[in-house]
Amino acid sequence: MSARTLLWREGLPIAFGIACLLALLFLVEWLVRHGLINPFIVPAPSEIASSFGRIVVEENVLGLFLLTCAEALAASLMLAVAGIALGVLLHRMRLLRMATETWIAALASAPLVLMYPLFLVLFGRSAWTIIMIGFVAALPPVVLKTLEGLTGTRAVLINVGRSFNLTPSQLYWKIFFPSALPSIFVGVRLGMIFALINIVGVEFLINFGGLGRLVNELAERYDLAGTFAAIFFVILVSIVFFLVTERIERWLRPGR
Repeated sequence: MSARTLLWREGLPIAFGIACLLALLFLVEWLVRHGLINPFIVPAPSEIASSFGRIVVEENVLGLFLLTCAEALAASLMLAVAGIALGVLLHRMRLLRMATETWIAALASAPLVLMYPLFLVLFGRSAWTIIMIGFVAALPPVVLKTLEGLTGTRAVLINVGRSFNLTPSQLYWKIFFPSALPSIFVGVRLGMIFALINIVGVEFLINFGGLGRLVNELAERYDLAGTFAAIFFVILVSIVFFLVTERIERWLRPGR
C-alpha cells in the first residue's frame, strides 16, 4: 500500500469528522443568532471561541491543566501497580476469583464518584481525595482485563513452557505476561480514561483542584461562554489523552 493511499484512507475519516463538527457549530450559531436557541442557555459558538483566550490568560487554565494531569498520573501509576497485581492474584487463586469476580464487574458500572463525601472524611479536602476516587473508580477494568488476558493464554503456549520444565514463576514471566500484555494494556488504558473522568468530576463537585474547579467557578459566575469554553477544553484534553494512549498502544504492539 502506497503512502498516498494510506494517507487518503486515514485522513478522509478525520477530515469528514472535522467537517461534520464545523457544520454542527455553524448550525448552532445560526440557531442562536435567529433566536431559535436561547443565548442565556447556550451561547453562540463564536462567543465560546472568543472566550478561549480569556480563560487561558485570566484563569490560568494551563496551570490547572497541569494539576489535573498530575492527579491523573498519580492515580494511573497506582492503577497499573495495584490493578495488575490484583488480576494476577485472582488468576492464581481460583476460589477467590469465583467469589469476587462478579462483584468487581459490578463495581465497574457503579457510580463510585457519589462516595466523595466519604473520601472527604478520610482524606480531607485535598488532592488525595481526588486521586483516591479516581483510583478506586478506575480499578475494576484494570483488574478484569488483566484477569481476562491471563485466563485467555492459549493452552499450547502453557504446554510448551511446561515441556521446557519452566517453574511457575518463569511460566508467568515468559508465557502468561507476554500473552496477556495486549489485554493488560487495554485495561490500563480504560482505567486511565475512567480515572480522568472521575478526577475532573470530583474537582467540579468539591470545587478543588484543576479543570473541574475552573468549570465550577465559571458556572457559579454565570459566565456561560467561559463555562462552555472550559468544558470544551476538558473535551480536547480527553481527545488528546485518548490519541496519545492509542499511539503508545500501537507502538507497544507493532504487529497489530
